[in-house]
Parts: sequence; structure tokens; C-alpha cells
Amino acid sequence: MAFKPLGKRVLIRREEQSNTTASGLIIPDTAKEKPLQGEVLAVGEKASEAGINIGDVVVFGKFINSTEVTVDNEELLILNSDDIYGIID
Repeated sequence: MAFKPLGKRVLIRREEQSNTTASGLIIPDTAKEKPLQGEVLAVGEKASEAGINIGDVVVFGKFINSTEVTVDNEELLILNSDDIYGIID
């Protein structure tokens, strides 16, 4: 991957949501909500100083200031490290 975030920015791959419910009902793409957690793919210098590392699974807010980008034909999310609520172990 040839993308390096600057400053406090973090590049994240959102986790995929299941297409079916526990009872087997299929959820259409238009009814799905975007997941609020994902894997960190790249971090800026100040984000790594805050303790966020590549490979971490993080939780972030629903109404955050973020940017969606396409890198290597994959939809990714760029957000500030301040918008990350925590890291899942």
C-alpha cells in the first residue's frame, strides 16, 4: 500500500457487517449501517505517538469528521486519532 497519513491521521479498513441476521433474514445493502470499528492500516507520526499502531482494531464515532478514499480498489477511511475512542484487544 502506497499511502502514508500525515500528522494525527489514521487510515482504517472498516470491518464488514454480516449480510444476514441470526434468524437468517437477509439484510439489503441499503439498510445496513456502516460499522463503527475497523483495522488500522497506516498511521501518521503523531497518531503513533498517541499509542495507535498498525494492525490495531479501533472503535470510532458515528458522526465524526472523516474522509473516504479508494486505495488499491479498496474503500478506506481517513480520520484523526482524536476521533478514535479506543482499541479492542
